[in-house]
Amino acid sequence: MRVLTDTGPIVAILSSDDQHHKVCVRTVEGLRGPLLTCWPVITEAAWLLQKTPLAFEKLLGSISNGFVEILPVAGKEASAVADVMKQYRSLRAQFADAMLVYLANRENIGTIFTLDRRDFLVYRSARKPPFVLIPALR
Repeated sequence: MRVLTDTGPIVAILSSDDQHHKVCVRTVEGLRGPLLTCWPVITEAAWLLQKTPLAFEKLLGSISNGFVEILPVAGKEASAVADVMKQYRSLRAQFADAMLVYLANRENIGTIFTLDRRDFLVYRSARKPPFVLIPALR
């Protein structure tokens, strides 16, 4: 199963004091293959981890060793990402979220590893079914 990964789980995995650390670590232990994501997610994670530079260094190491895989996006795809942002303008969709929705559609991925239930319960790929969101949160 291929899974797209949002910022929240990455930060939680790298921050042992994060309230979602344990559930995100357990979730990632149950996944096969790399965590698929995009550069906007990594940029958000860098910002959120700025007070813990060692955590961000671990993230960069995870990219280097293939545990985290950055899906490439060409410049010509920018208009399609902009279309996603326009579609969800009322939610004030973040660039990273729009990129994940776009990639889910392009890559035919229906599962998102996210802590952001508010937005990802609304977002849809062009195929229209709701995303499967992991981990299960209470």
